[in-house]
Amino acid sequence: MSPRGWIALALLLSAVGWWYSPISPRALHYPAPAQGASVRCPMPPRVRDYAEPLQTPVPAGLRPFRLVPGTLTPLAGFSIEGRVLSRRDYRNGLTAEFSPTDLGIGWGRMREEAVLSKLRFSQEVRFLTYRFEGEPPIPLQEMQRSSANLHIIPADAEVARALKRTHKDQRVRVHGWLVLADAGGGWRWQSSLTRTDTGDGACELVYACAIEPL
Repeated sequence: MSPRGWIALALLLSAVGWWYSPISPRALHYPAPAQGASVRCPMPPRVRDYAEPLQTPVPAGLRPFRLVPGTLTPLAGFSIEGRVLSRRDYRNGLTAEFSPTDLGIGWGRMREEAVLSKLRFSQEVRFLTYRFEGEPPIPLQEMQRSSANLHIIPADAEVARALKRTHKDQRVRVHGWLVLADAGGGWRWQSSLTRTDTGDGACELVYACAIEPL
């Protein structure tokens, strides 16, 4: 390939990367209501400042949310306030039809600069992982129970816009519902209901009613 061709290819790849980045004007996807469905995302009880995530029972009468990709059954109210450790956008597959973005969130000592400066975070295939050299800055069990990977399902365009603006190291609140997603044909995606588990199934699948930058 000629030098001019390599330059054109580099410009094209840069343009594609910019278009799919959080700073592009592209609207972030959110799953629309199913045909004939009236979907409303009521706010759950709100977490206090600098407190641990708040999980609450589902009130009587709250029905499943019927969306184009499938149905979300609420399992618990969920409100979290913390620091964004990492974010990752997804575009392909059925999971991305529900949730276009994962947010890694830390609370407690997992929001402190003295701890986070010794950790490196990454998000691959819908998991949040962290690395460190030598001894961990705080006990591993504390790291695990003070951080979570949230699969965010935006409830509407406003939440999708707020999610798109959310960035690493920002303090945010996310309010919504931990859900079970059912797309039919045996496909299901279920949220964790505890902050102490790890590995497959340990992430929170959140139908987000609001995302608040702090």
